[in-house]
Amino acid sequence: MSAADPINDFETFYYNQTLDHFNFRPDSFNTFQQRYLINFKHWGGSNVSAPIFAYLGEEDAIDVDLSIIGFLNENAHQFQALQIFIEHRYYGKSVPFGSREEAFQNADTLGYFNSAQALADYAEVLIHVKKKLHAQHSPVIVIGASYGGMLASWFRLKYPHVALGALASSAPILYFDNIVPPEDGYYSIVTKDFREASETCYQTIKKSWSEIDAIASQPEGLSFLSEKFHTCRPLKKSSELKNYLDNLYCNAAQYNSPPSYPVTVVCGAIDGASHGNDTLSKIFAGVVAYRGNKSCYVNEPKNKSETDVGWRWQTCSDMVIPMAGVSNDSMFPAYQFDLKDYIKSCKAQYGVPPRPHWAATYFGGHDIKLALEWFASNIIFSNGLRDPYSSGGVLEDISDTVVAVHAKNGSHCLDILNANNITDPDWLVNQRKIEVKIIKRWIAKYYADLQAFKK
Repeated sequence: MSAADPINDFETFYYNQTLDHFNFRPDSFNTFQQRYLINFKHWGGSNVSAPIFAYLGEEDAIDVDLSIIGFLNENAHQFQALQIFIEHRYYGKSVPFGSREEAFQNADTLGYFNSAQALADYAEVLIHVKKKLHAQHSPVIVIGASYGGMLASWFRLKYPHVALGALASSAPILYFDNIVPPEDGYYSIVTKDFREASETCYQTIKKSWSEIDAIASQPEGLSFLSEKFHTCRPLKKSSELKNYLDNLYCNAAQYNSPPSYPVTVVCGAIDGASHGNDTLSKIFAGVVAYRGNKSCYVNEPKNKSETDVGWRWQTCSDMVIPMAGVSNDSMFPAYQFDLKDYIKSCKAQYGVPPRPHWAATYFGGHDIKLALEWFASNIIFSNGLRDPYSSGGVLEDISDTVVAVHAKNGSHCLDILNANNITDPDWLVNQRKIEVKIIKRWIAKYYADLQAFKK
């Protein structure tokens, strides 16, 4: 948080949330405690129907968002806005069934863990807060990042009576049901980012995969690779190393933000490797440049985070996002997403199959301009075009009020993260100013309508 709005300016509350909003079975009426936090510091109050900025939590505890999301607190003063951060069900302290162990036990308890239930949660909390504060006419702007950005845009579509508008940052709402072909998806942007940074770096990475496989297939090959990459424990198969490198390049591209620009850091090290001219020495130099000097790399001991566990279920239920799929000029090895195999692996883990077409059925996405041009309003889809998830984002205006705001050099959710007055480039400052100007326009029109309807 900025110095002006430290975390202790927020008060923590719990709402007695309904377990199942969409059925009338006896167990649907069970409840759990859902956490939300409010900052009243800049709020103009209900007397003047001052606005409410609501951050919709995504696949993590809300504490993480409080420390890194800057858009709300940096603009609350000029809007005289109340700030509210709401935690997503099954994350942080908003866990049903009394404990994480019980909640994640099997598909019977996990079955209430989906995006539609989460949106209904947010609607209930916001209606409750507005009633409690006598703020029925305070306009609500919902804000979200990544999956939370998808939720923000869908919330405006599903609950227009609760939210006046939505700022959906890096929201890949078109990344379902083959709306975006997998070969034009995430990995195509990662490749583009690296190729734009350095053609020789791109070529080195592209040829490294076959070299890793060739060495791994030889006697003592895995031992050689383990030593070469200073692995934390001996490699059992080459895919351990390849998955690690894949993940590293994807993270560097997704968060390729100023002032460090990780893709440039990785490629600078690969191109300027001083510990040998062979391909794998160059690749290892890129690893060290990105991760820093460590005693070991690859297969590091790691406990699964609640995001790892929760998001695995979500992507095996209603959020089926086919990440894999590469074109011929990709710097990654050839691979095609196989939906049948994916369904089989999810069913093996949870006992139930995913619903790969449900997101597009419930929220839409196909022919989005045709569908939303005359129906939707007041949504900003913001993207950074260096973010691999922008491949599934809305990058063109749909109407005068459903607009795309993007930055050529932007990365994942950068526009709503904490601002840095020293290192933020002009294009990022301008992107945020455009978003603020649009939200001001929505609120001004709302107040004019409110006055007109009162007469």
